[in-house]
Amino acid sequence: MTEYRRATVAGGTYFFTLNCLLRQHNHLLTDHIDTLRNAFQYVKQKHPFDMPAVVILPDHLHCIWQLPDGDMDYKTRWSLVKSHFSRSIPMGEQRSLSRLKRGERGIWQRRYWEHLIRDEMDYAHHTDYIHWNPVKHGWVPRVSDWPYSSFHRHVEKGVYLIDWAGSSSEEMETGEAHE
Repeated sequence: MTEYRRATVAGGTYFFTLNCLLRQHNHLLTDHIDTLRNAFQYVKQKHPFDMPAVVILPDHLHCIWQLPDGDMDYKTRWSLVKSHFSRSIPMGEQRSLSRLKRGERGIWQRRYWEHLIRDEMDYAHHTDYIHWNPVKHGWVPRVSDWPYSSFHRHVEKGVYLIDWAGSSSEEMETGEAHE
């Protein structure tokens, strides 16, 4: 199996993308939004981290995590979030022979996209991308219309205006390799 090199910086800030295994016509994450929230809270209690920006779409999610000083173990945290969520929803999905042999559910793609945030501009760029994502994928015409986003928290804090980005069709770019 290929060993992926991932950026690990103790106390680092990271952008992540996680996808459901089957993305087409899949509303798993939004259909089970409370279960996903519980999974995050469960892991945060055992392995603290801050999540200043997040968007949950029906079939994938994007977020930014800030790890505690001296801690670089986001791999364990993601493993726990994915497994806690998976164990908390009814089984019924198709599973490949490979997944059956490993005792895996057929919910998540095995890998995820991670990017170490380099500076304030990179942070702002990825935060904008996270909040723009429901518009990018055509789920809503305006960022403020999507309920499963930290955008609303950022509006309350004065970071964004409620009509930020309007309803422009211009896409936000991050250099993300794929979704």
